[in-house]
Order: sequence, then C-alpha cells, then structure tokens
Amino acid sequence: MSNNIAILLGSFHKNEVDDMLHEVRSYASDNDLQIVDEVWVPGSMEKPLALKRLLSRDDVDGVVVLGIIEKGETKHGVVMASSVIDAIIALQLDYLKPVGVGILGPEILPHQIPSRIKPYAESAVSALHLMLNVE
Repeated sequence: MSNNIAILLGSFHKNEVDDMLHEVRSYASDNDLQIVDEVWVPGSMEKPLALKRLLSRDDVDGVVVLGIIEKGETKHGVVMASSVIDAIIALQLDYLKPVGVGILGPEILPHQIPSRIKPYAESAVSALHLMLNVE
C-alpha cells in the first residue's frame, strides 16, 4: 500500500536543501511513497505553520521536514531550533501523523553541511516511512 507524503523545505539554504530533496525523492520512489506536495518556506520559523497546514490535509499521511540552521554569531539558531522541534513534536502528536525531521544543525558550520546532506535526508524519510507503519 502506498502512503502519501509531503515535503516541507526551508529555502534559506536553497542549493543544499535541493540536494536533500533529491535524496528524499529518490527514497520515496524506491519505497512506494507518493509525494503529494512539496512546500517551500523562507526558513525554520515558518515551518510549524506550514507543517500544521500539511498535517491537516486528508491526502497527507506524513511529512518530511528539511532545512539547515547554521551557526551564527548569536544563539538565535539554538533558540529557533528548540522552538521549531518542540512545535514539530506537538503537531505530530496532535495530528497523530509522523514527521521525519532532516534539519541540519543547530550551529552546523558551512564545511560540515555537504557530508551530512544525504544521511540526514535519508534518515528523515526512512524514519517517516517506518513510523507510517507503526500502530
């Protein structure tokens, strides 16, 4: 049985997140997951609202969330990441639909990003896939 998934992406690091999207698309096609929507938002702050909209749809069984929260000069990224993850967990529980999280960071350095793109994207979509079948 095919499951319908959506992908939620942060566009602040567009090139890197495009590479993550490619990995998720590849995994989905190899594992009978139907991508019904791909939604781009400016950054992590916008992800919870977009995620709520996607999870509320009857044609979406789960969502993969992708993005990057890079190390900055202040702790803004750490605070943002904590708030966003808390919101993602709450929405997952409210809607009883799984969310696979592939957000690099917080505080990831630019040179650390390339080697993590594929494994984080694959982990996010494979975790979602596994959770779609957990009762």
